[in-house]
Amino acid sequence: STCLLRPGASAAINGFSLSGGAQRSDMRTNIHHMAQGTISRQEQRNMVGGRSTASFRGRIRVEQSAQQTDSEQLSRTILLSDHARIWATPSLEIIADDVTCTHGATVSDLSEEELFYLRSRGLDRTTARNLLMYAFVEEIGSSVDERIAGGFDDENGLRSRVVRRLENLVPQGEKTLVGGEFQSV
Repeated sequence: STCLLRPGASAAINGFSLSGGAQRSDMRTNIHHMAQGTISRQEQRNMVGGRSTASFRGRIRVEQSAQQTDSEQLSRTILLSDHARIWATPSLEIIADDVTCTHGATVSDLSEEELFYLRSRGLDRTTARNLLMYAFVEEIGSSVDERIAGGFDDENGLRSRVVRRLENLVPQGEKTLVGGEFQSV
C-alpha cells in the first residue's frame, strides 16, 4: 500500500509474479493519492505456467484534494500453458475531476510470430521461448537495484534465481492439439 500525502509526491511500483505447477499466487496493491499534483506509475508482470492460478487486484484511489494527479496502472500476463489461469483486476476510484489516470490488463501466451522469427534465425524452440520469457521479465528486473538483482554470474542474485526458475517453467516441444486441448508434445 502506498499513500502520496505531499503535493508533487511520486511513486513507481513494479512487481513480478512467477508461478508454476499447482501454485497459487495473489498480488494486491493499493495506491492512494491524497495531495495535489501527485504521480504514480505501476506495472505488474505475471508469468503463469502448469496448472497454477494467479490473481492481481490493483486499486488506485484519487481523493478530491488530489487534483492534477497523473496515475498509470498496467498488468501484463503471459500464460505458459492452457491450464494456467489469471484473474487481473486493475481498478480506479476517482473523486477528483482534474486528473489523468489510466489502467489496463493484458493476457496472452508467447507470441507465435516472435517464436517463428527467432526460430527462422536458427534458434531452437526452447531457446526461443527462454529468450522471450527472459525479455518479458527483464523489463521489470532492470528497475531492481543492482545490489539485489546481482550480475548474471552471481548465482545467489535475484536475476540468477529468476532465470533458474524460468528454465523450470519452459514448456518442452511443439504445441499441438491433443484431445481437444493445446499441449506441448
